[in-house]
Amino acid sequence: MAAMSRDLIEAGLAWRYTPRRMMRMISGPEVAAVVADDAARISGFAVMQFGDETGHLVLLCVARPLQRQGIATALLDWLLASARVAGLERIGVEMRADNVIARNFYRMRGFSELDRIADYYASGIDAQRMSLQLRPPQIP
Repeated sequence: MAAMSRDLIEAGLAWRYTPRRMMRMISGPEVAAVVADDAARISGFAVMQFGDETGHLVLLCVARPLQRQGIATALLDWLLASARVAGLERIGVEMRADNVIARNFYRMRGFSELDRIADYYASGIDAQRMSLQLRPPQIP
């Protein structure tokens, strides 16, 4: 998972999700990690942090030769179903602002674009923040 993150998500950036950090993150009680594999290798994975009202999709990745075969959708659908069962209000995600493929993927699944965050990534690359509303906000 860490190597896939480095090569596919963090390409051109400093490697943040090293094996050690990945293990620490997915070992957390508020984190769900879903893996698609064929027994020989990991085809894709997704990691989401669960809060009281919101979730944060930290990573979603599919091996290049297996992209556009529904793996990312299946991983995301599993996490969204889990978020709904947990009663979360919404899910947030960030990606490189110039990643048109990712932005379109999330848009097609109901995510809305929120704000663009200047210099979000260490190399000065902007991020696009998106959100999916799962249920109406609770009014206190």
